[in-house]
Amino acid sequence: MKNIRIVVVEDEAATARSLIHILNEADQHITVVKTLGAVSDAVTWFNDHPDFYDLIFMDIRLADGLSFDIFKHTTMSRPVVFVTAFNDYAITAFKNNGIDYILKPFDPDEIKSALDKYKNWTGAAERPDGPALVELLAQIGNLTKSYKKSFLVHYRDKLIPLETAKIAWFYTANEVVYLRTIDDKQYIIESTMEQLEQQLDPTLFLRVSRQFILNRNAIIEAEFYFNGRLLVKVKPQPDEHIIISKAKSVEFKKWMNS
Repeated sequence: MKNIRIVVVEDEAATARSLIHILNEADQHITVVKTLGAVSDAVTWFNDHPDFYDLIFMDIRLADGLSFDIFKHTTMSRPVVFVTAFNDYAITAFKNNGIDYILKPFDPDEIKSALDKYKNWTGAAERPDGPALVELLAQIGNLTKSYKKSFLVHYRDKLIPLETAKIAWFYTANEVVYLRTIDDKQYIIESTMEQLEQQLDPTLFLRVSRQFILNRNAIIEAEFYFNGRLLVKVKPQPDEHIIISKAKSVEFKKWMNS
């Protein structure tokens, strides 16, 4: 069997590693030839290596913009499996070589199904159209994502359920993750920031830096900071400044304006 050369486009290193592990477990005839984390890097690599891959697994929201921007600056004829936390990009995905659309958190069965779908196409560059596209879009229309509605936290000798919507922000330091509620109570939770990103509703929460995930309802304002960065003020205010990088500030502004 021909070896399948795969490119992974994903800006979260932990998610990329997890996806690569699942791909390798799913099929021994897979080689991940490249991992890319930004639109700019992907454009450069795909322009320099137009025939060095067979299939792409691609996140949609990257550190410096949407992955659809890659298609505007390079010619890509190979099929794409979009892997994302958002189900509102399906139509655009299938206009950009998409053959499958998997919602995070993904599981091994969904990844294996996407690989089987790739193998069934007559030619690696073939795109779904006609009845196949209609069927795929119908499947997308039925996709729903369930997000955490509450967290169970320890407090002294008690277990307390907290509504997710009442959490102002999550913060990590020294490999410990804390949450602060809107009424200014703080707790330690066992989840990682990467797990939280997949568990939280992206319309309500956004990871604005390595340290912080914010609830939009806790945000008071954002000030322009040095070198194109943003300084965000929230309530309750944490002990340290919440600073958003220049690259992430584009996504932050789009998110706040949506």
